[in-house]
Amino acid sequence: MTSVVAAFRRRAADTPGTVAVSAGDDHLTYAGLDRWAREVSRELTDRAGATAGDRIAVCLERSPELVAALLGVLGAGAAFVPIGLDDPAARVAEVFADAEVRAVLCEPDDAGRFSAYGIPVLRVPSRPAADLPLPPETAGVRPGDLAYLMYTSGSTGRPKAVMVEHRNITNLVTDPNYVELGADDRILQLAPVAFDAATFEIWGALLNGARLVLAPPRQIQAEELGALLRDEGITVLWLTAALFHRQIDVDVKAFSGLHTVLAGGDVLSVPHIRELQAAVPGCAIVNGYGPTETTTFAVCHRIGAHEDLGHSVPIGTPLQNVDVRIVGDSGLPLPDGVSGELWIGGAGVSRGYWRRPDLTDKAFVTAPWDGAAGRFYRSGDLARRRPDGVIEFLGRNDDQFKLRGFRIEPGELESVLAGHPQVRGAAVGVRENHLGDRRLVAWVVPEAGTLDRRALRSYLRERVPEHMIPAAFVSLAELPITANGKADRKALPAPDWTSKSIYV
Repeated sequence: MTSVVAAFRRRAADTPGTVAVSAGDDHLTYAGLDRWAREVSRELTDRAGATAGDRIAVCLERSPELVAALLGVLGAGAAFVPIGLDDPAARVAEVFADAEVRAVLCEPDDAGRFSAYGIPVLRVPSRPAADLPLPPETAGVRPGDLAYLMYTSGSTGRPKAVMVEHRNITNLVTDPNYVELGADDRILQLAPVAFDAATFEIWGALLNGARLVLAPPRQIQAEELGALLRDEGITVLWLTAALFHRQIDVDVKAFSGLHTVLAGGDVLSVPHIRELQAAVPGCAIVNGYGPTETTTFAVCHRIGAHEDLGHSVPIGTPLQNVDVRIVGDSGLPLPDGVSGELWIGGAGVSRGYWRRPDLTDKAFVTAPWDGAAGRFYRSGDLARRRPDGVIEFLGRNDDQFKLRGFRIEPGELESVLAGHPQVRGAAVGVRENHLGDRRLVAWVVPEAGTLDRRALRSYLRERVPEHMIPAAFVSLAELPITANGKADRKALPAPDWTSKSIYV
């Protein structure tokens, strides 16, 4: 294992004139990015007194400056804390206090926004000229050093940050066994930097000598994304399941230039996969699974052109240097075919939660069985392993709810719904009806624009118990999506409980 900084500098030394980052007509070579990042490191050291282990907040729009800032923070031996441009002030204050950030790198217009925190507010230094001497290294960085703090949603209370180390990142993208990455690739950077999909996009490109192509610094529509993929010659793309489905609906031919598209974060629709495979047979589709705590991906599955997917897409087999076990209530591994909690060990497992030893001790555990080395992250996800070693995702353990005494796993029902040939997408949840009773609801995006509720109920009856048949089906043109590209369950509309289509 090596650090992100060392791996990048080796690439910069080997191919200094190769384009590392492009944003429209703005191109930055590996040597230029290395020089610029070292200037950022020196700025942090000289003006903010940054030292190894410090946390530096980064609040920048998607741009070459952002990439130089992230690499510069790491080069200074510090860890970056990504801040969303639109994060509310209360959220920022919580994160700044919790992480005890040493300084913040931000846009010039945002300096006033952060001036009240009593820390240096810095802008990224101007891009240095190519003929200037290369600044010296400011710190030695080790594989086990902290690379970033990624904060999960704080809506339910105190913010919780995952501590990801350099070695976690380099294991994700160095000689990966789930995707081919090389110097000829162009990888699109589309995800917000505060979403860990950006970890794969940014470092998957820069640590493999590829070109990182930056999407415009705003949310773009599916039509714009299709044009961007074609114009920039993108070869590798990561999309959340929701964005993956939407792009296929709007412009499936946009994937024509790709050799690989990775999708995940939610259940993938089998009809969408079949449509892409038919339209662009040369594009490999990889279903990627992994919590933030295990650094973007832990297991992946390359979907075969003629693979029998049934009603759900498996999440696959572990990444290199990753150990995955299906564990029962007894705390011991289960045999093939038996459902249990997915435990993830190996080089992708992060350090734990920042200053939350209570949560860390609960979620990151030492395996109690013989032959297991190191720590495992208890994902809270239900899965089972097939006899061929491929893992199937069955849903969230902690998303279970009870109705009339029965436990229902929404992920399982969503997987079954997604397998119906007339369904392009589905979400499941519980809502109170007009009498105040809790009832099961399915929100469905139909294939042909109309929803045959009777046929859908018959389909489900053949596959799930009666207590898992939704009381209401709500037809949607598309599932609402959050800023991170995931299904926005809070935005799902309430069913019309007075409709005759409601099942009793």
